[in-house]
Amino acid sequence: MDTGVMVCGHGSRDDEAIREFERVAAGIRARLPAVEVATGYLEFARPTIRDGLEALKGRGARRILAIPGMLFAASHVKNDLPWEINSFAAANPSLELRFGRELAIEPKLLGAAAERIAEAERLGRRALARRDTLLLVVGRGTRDPDANSNIAKLARMLWEGMGFGWAETAFSGVAYPLVEPALKRALGLGFPRIVVFPYFLFTGVLVKRIYAAAARVAARHGEIELLNAPYLNDHPLVLDCFADRVAETVDGEPKMNCTLCKYRAQVIGYEAERGAPQAAHHHHVRGIGTDGERAHRHGNGHDRHDHRHDDGHDQHGHDHPHGAGEG
Repeated sequence: MDTGVMVCGHGSRDDEAIREFERVAAGIRARLPAVEVATGYLEFARPTIRDGLEALKGRGARRILAIPGMLFAASHVKNDLPWEINSFAAANPSLELRFGRELAIEPKLLGAAAERIAEAERLGRRALARRDTLLLVVGRGTRDPDANSNIAKLARMLWEGMGFGWAETAFSGVAYPLVEPALKRALGLGFPRIVVFPYFLFTGVLVKRIYAAAARVAARHGEIELLNAPYLNDHPLVLDCFADRVAETVDGEPKMNCTLCKYRAQVIGYEAERGAPQAAHHHHVRGIGTDGERAHRHGNGHDRHDHRHDDGHDQHGHDHPHGAGEG
């Protein structure tokens, strides 16, 4: 096959997250039988991005389409992945490499999100109208304000489109408010039901952190019905969206929205980052393995040192005066 598709993942310490990513990749393969599909990760898990690219090259791919397996364009899509792809392209001038765009906000993903939220509602203890429910949409959280703002847009579209009484946003880390402070604020609005929806593709440290925070709040406030909606995972509309990204990378010139990119425009509060070079930031954790793999190596007497690198890194982000605590 002349064309290969490289599905580029963030990577995680969590073995379950990697299994889910590979399951999505299998769904993409089923939708694209005419091309080779490989996976690779920026950090922790293997194969690495470069390993995945080398695998496609070894299978005879002369054109490789690199598709970010990520929802929004923050530093991974704007810096880390382009650095990986461009470095491989420079070392392999005979290959054609094209870089696709992130999944972003689009009708298919909104449809998948709505169905995941509806799944949670069906588990409610009592019949309540959506106007009596508050929706809390939780994003990953980054140091890119443009990426963070997408969570507010998504929440608004789900709020109005599904008919909820109100919607709030929160983040798993780096950006604010965090989940528990956001839920505390939401409790004061008086809705009898709150649905917590992590807008994530896969499980992992951060999604489990979100559900744990919601459980702590629910245990203290039994008068409120607090429901956890599933994340997107391998919903058929997610797989369709990946296939769309591949098609547009073949047929056109996919471009992310750079109007408010802090690396291209003087976005207020981030002026010093305009024009920053594209560079990878995952050298120290690239391919070191998930927690399960490393535990196995530890048991064999290897890999005694520990690299703690939170899946929600960028923890060196701006201090924030409001809602910084999880208490």
